[in-house]
Amino acid sequence: MPDLDFRIEGAEVVPYATAPLLAFRLAVRNAQPDESVHTVVLRCQIQIEVTRRHYDRGEEERLRDLFGEPERWGQTLRTMLWTHTTAVVPAFEGETVTELHVPCSYDFNLAATKFFYGLAGGEVPLAFLFSGSVFYQSASGALQVSPISWTKEAQFRLPVATWQRLMDAYYPNLAFLQLRRDVYDRLYQYKVRHGITGWEQAVEGMLRVVEEGAPV
Repeated sequence: MPDLDFRIEGAEVVPYATAPLLAFRLAVRNAQPDESVHTVVLRCQIQIEVTRRHYDRGEEERLRDLFGEPERWGQTLRTMLWTHTTAVVPAFEGETVTELHVPCSYDFNLAATKFFYGLAGGEVPLAFLFSGSVFYQSASGALQVSPISWTKEAQFRLPVATWQRLMDAYYPNLAFLQLRRDVYDRLYQYKVRHGITGWEQAVEGMLRVVEEGAPV
């Protein structure tokens, strides 16, 4: 029966996808090197191990929305669920390398997006927790199936620069903000009332009033 181990070897931006996508290079090794693995149907939960990195003062300020005041981080910092993904590994013997595709959101209502955006540099410690099924050929030639142990996991430190490069490729110099419809209506009326043509100019005008007391 196959005994699989997993290792993340790197991560790259997938260009020209319909939405931001990272491809993690996943090495899969069978402890029984001469055994023929027909297919692996793989499920993966990816967690962000937020306590396993250092945060500078600027990052602490930007992450207050997630974790509160830095003095409380001893209680508020906890491992975060990032996402779930799946992959189908084709037939192999011994060891193979495949790609684990992970869609990435730029929705700032999501904790993971706020976390990535709040980091200036360094790396993000990730934990990959695997499950699924292995289809293999027995000694008699019959096709067998066995579950992947829930203890199977891998760690990887994703460079923050990789995530930043991904978002710059898909959303150059852009960020997105969702508003309640009533708040949007008020902003729209402000924009129309003052003859403002663009949303950026409308927001900048309100910010000047708040920050400088300048006339609209």
